Amino acid sequence: MTTYLITGATRGIGLELTRQLAAKPATEVYQIFAGARSSPSHFPPDFQTLLREHASRITPVQLDVTDENGVRRAAQSVSEALQGRGLDVLINNAGVMGRGSLEEMNDLTESFEVNVNGPHLVTREFLPLLRRGQAKKIVNISTTVGSFGLQSLYREAKSQSYKITKAALNMLTVLYSQELEKEGFAVFCVSPGWLQTELGGARADLPVDVGVRATLDIILNKGKEGNGRFFNIHIPGWDKGWNRYDGGESPW
Repeated sequence: MTTYLITGATRGIGLELTRQLAAKPATEVYQIFAGARSSPSHFPPDFQTLLREHASRITPVQLDVTDENGVRRAAQSVSEALQGRGLDVLINNAGVMGRGSLEEMNDLTESFEVNVNGPHLVTREFLPLLRRGQAKKIVNISTTVGSFGLQSLYREAKSQSYKITKAALNMLTVLYSQELEKEGFAVFCVSPGWLQTELGGARADLPVDVGVRATLDIILNKGKEGNGRFFNIHIPGWDKGWNRYDGGESPW
């Protein structure tokens, strides 16, 4: 019976991760802590519905990844709720994506706060609970758009701050994987693909449920052998072209 914490759980990929995990039997998923930047009175309708459907298994946690003291309070809240149990899986999902040319970029500081410093703060503050967990798994939701090795493919994608900060998140992942390897952790990145969310837009490649299902397949099935690696989802028929969902590893 595994326990999860998901940041950015009220919409998009985070909401779908929460929904699909909550649909699994209790013998597989015991408790999901859904990190929410907004207060309960401002939860999006889809998230409120999900909470009502799974009130005993989904616990909302006030969690703004840019607020260091708030992250610390969230860790204390989750610790109290677990009553001595450990946290098994942390999914650092919360993120922002700006658009525009390089010269127009004026959101780099904000993007670093959310996309890089946020996962660092959350990982650091929840480490004591993760060390008591069984799975000892930290998953950072990244993107192949942030890959140095694939920039020739994504040169025309005008999301510069997103590219820069996701590349930095990838390095953060490698550093944590090295730091925690001897303790039996699995710290890795997953690129969930270009999904039809509010962030990804209606023109994106895949429905969010399809991309998240493939993402969860990696999260659930990769163990210590996945430590320090960068995984791409597998979607049959998407093995070639601009966005390749071939199920392999992505270059850093």
